[in-house]
Amino acid sequence: MEVLKNKKTLQDFIERQKEMGKRIGFAPTMGALHNGHLSLYETARKENDLVISSIFVNPTQFNNAEDLEKYPRDTDHDITILKTSGLVDAVYLPQVEDIYPEKTESQSYDYDGLENEMEGKSRPGHFDGVGTVVEELFRQVKPDNAYFGEKDYQQLAIIKKMVEKKQLPIKVKGVSIYRAENGLALSSRNQRLSETRKEDARIIFETLTKVNEWFKNTSIVNIKKNVNEIFDNQTNMELEYFLIADENTLKETDQREEKNPYRAFIVVNVDGVRLIDNMHLN
Repeated sequence: MEVLKNKKTLQDFIERQKEMGKRIGFAPTMGALHNGHLSLYETARKENDLVISSIFVNPTQFNNAEDLEKYPRDTDHDITILKTSGLVDAVYLPQVEDIYPEKTESQSYDYDGLENEMEGKSRPGHFDGVGTVVEELFRQVKPDNAYFGEKDYQQLAIIKKMVEKKQLPIKVKGVSIYRAENGLALSSRNQRLSETRKEDARIIFETLTKVNEWFKNTSIVNIKKNVNEIFDNQTNMELEYFLIADENTLKETDQREEKNPYRAFIVVNVDGVRLIDNMHLN
């Protein structure tokens, strides 16, 4: 596995691969890698000649400086995980100046309103930061296919919209949420939880599973009441929000139409660690 430590090294590598006609699959990360990330590379491996990872903790998508500082970083360990997996041909480790050559700030994006829903309400500017780093990585890596986990479903929708609007020649593909045995969605933030709290947090997935059942014959208003009651009875965790939204527009709804696809979204704070999850509703 090649370790590419700056933009010039990456560009030389990509140029050689393109000359050989290699089809490139790419999944960018912020490190603290786990099996959820590896599931992206497993999917990419099946569909491409070459698989590239990147590790870069992007400063412009954090609204909270303390959150940026606390974000887990262990690049050597991450490289070992990638090498051991055998799924990745190269990992790109850009420096801040490789992504932001002049000033560390975001561009502004219009995502047709997707950025104003859910996470966008509490994290202004967050998705401008996401769009800025992902667009720059796409322009540098030049992938044919790019892979993102459905755990961050709003982010996936926004990246698809950015690619569409910028007319980038890339297919963006979502990969199913990778879960621990107890159902907890794998996340780099989980590293900040004790084993006891990880086990307690299984209630998030259990709740979503109940919501999927309720959705067949219970009103959305009553589903919300049920979810609030579940978390009112929990200690050491706080429900930040739960909602059901149209999968295409991400707009929250209390009514449903037969033809529209819907998804449940939930954010729970467990011992100060913010956990997000979602589920497609049948």
